Amino acid sequence: MIPAMFSAALAAQLLAPSTASLPALRTSQPAQSQGTAAAPPPQAAQLDFEVYRTFVEPLFTVKRNGNARCIDCHAPGAGTLRLQVLPEGRYTWTEAESRKNFEAVARFVVPGTPRASRLLRHPLARTAGGDAFHGGGKHWASQDDPEWQTIAAWVSGAKPKLYTRTAPRIVQTNSAGDTTDVIDPATNTVVGRIQDIVIPHGVTGAPDGSHIYITNEHLSTVDVVNPITLRVDHRIPLTGRPNNLTITPDGKKVYAGIAQSPGALNVIDTATMTNVKTIPVNGSVHNVYVTPDGKFTVSGSVATGVISVVDTTTDDVVWTLKMSSGIRPMTFETNADGSTKRIFVQLSDYHGVAVVDWATRKEVTRWEHAVVPGAELHSDGLQAAPAHGLGIPDGKHLWSTSKVNGYAYVYNLSDLKEAGRVFVGQHPEWFTFTPDGKTAYIAAAGDNSVTVVDVATVKVTAHIPVGQVPKRNGTVMVLVP
Repeated sequence: MIPAMFSAALAAQLLAPSTASLPALRTSQPAQSQGTAAAPPPQAAQLDFEVYRTFVEPLFTVKRNGNARCIDCHAPGAGTLRLQVLPEGRYTWTEAESRKNFEAVARFVVPGTPRASRLLRHPLARTAGGDAFHGGGKHWASQDDPEWQTIAAWVSGAKPKLYTRTAPRIVQTNSAGDTTDVIDPATNTVVGRIQDIVIPHGVTGAPDGSHIYITNEHLSTVDVVNPITLRVDHRIPLTGRPNNLTITPDGKKVYAGIAQSPGALNVIDTATMTNVKTIPVNGSVHNVYVTPDGKFTVSGSVATGVISVVDTTTDDVVWTLKMSSGIRPMTFETNADGSTKRIFVQLSDYHGVAVVDWATRKEVTRWEHAVVPGAELHSDGLQAAPAHGLGIPDGKHLWSTSKVNGYAYVYNLSDLKEAGRVFVGQHPEWFTFTPDGKTAYIAAAGDNSVTVVDVATVKVTAHIPVGQVPKRNGTVMVLVP
């Protein structure tokens, strides 16, 4: 279900009229108020405040490649359109502040006539019908830009209309940079790039395709990305520096792991896009997952070696398990009814996999990855995690990667015997699968690429260049035009 309150403009989700149906561009401009005590402009009474706040206002905080943000220039005392200042550490306006912004913005709008509205003409390229000059630069190359269409729809009085068509994307964060690559598995090409997230870590997506969520280590936020424009339109402050994150199957909650002592999970309400609760756990959190049945959130601490299991209904810790060393990636095998059967765990300083029985809450076995004759071995950059990547694509096989030798190992779930292996590149860190489980995408951090592997044949089919030091990745559904 689409959340009732969006964090920002899902570009082109407003039913915008086509530019061909709009009146010819007029040269008149809306009157500008002089002084700070002027009454609200008459234009404001004809415009929808809630649509403005939900879809339009977040565009003023978006970072566009090569441009300053709108809020960087349009501050009190600078320019004619003056937006309220956001205090450090806050990334959204209060309702009262939004109403002041609304009145300021409305002065540059001609309700019902997008192309006569300076708000839409000023940042638009001259070749597309924009003004001759905008001190903040040109933000849109054409009137087909989803952001331009979003604002045009609001000016026209259109009501929100949601896309229903979704498509899968492989989202690859690059841990040593400020970009995240978006891969179309249908073509195995990078079809977009999310920018303005410095040290992106984990990624997950809303089940309905309406948002992409990425943990931002630099700002200690969960950044909400518009799936159509691939721009950050909302930042949710966390209680500390995050690592990974996960989402419930119904899309109502995002859990972000806080990688600082004493350790916690932050709970994000996706309807309001706010951090609503902090769940204390034993040790700083590296990875966090929701079990396939959606009933539990499971986090692991590198510092304490403790697995913490949280009930997603109450958001309380219901049991814990102390293991022999730090908890690295995990994945879950299910019973026939969808409940959790086993947790497969990678551990600090252990080149293999451990197995935890869910019912008894005990480790039942572990094994090391087999030596690969002739393989080039690595000891640099392991970060005490010689094996780092787990997944079950088909309900029959467990996949595990080795940073030591660059191989992905495949094991039968029935007997945990090796069924195959394939070299996937230097320092493979993480992997994800297409929704049908037929293709694996493995982040080769040492090669700055993603290796594509056919699951059935365990053979490499492609290498996709990405950004600096790719690590965590995920498969998300996104809304598409």
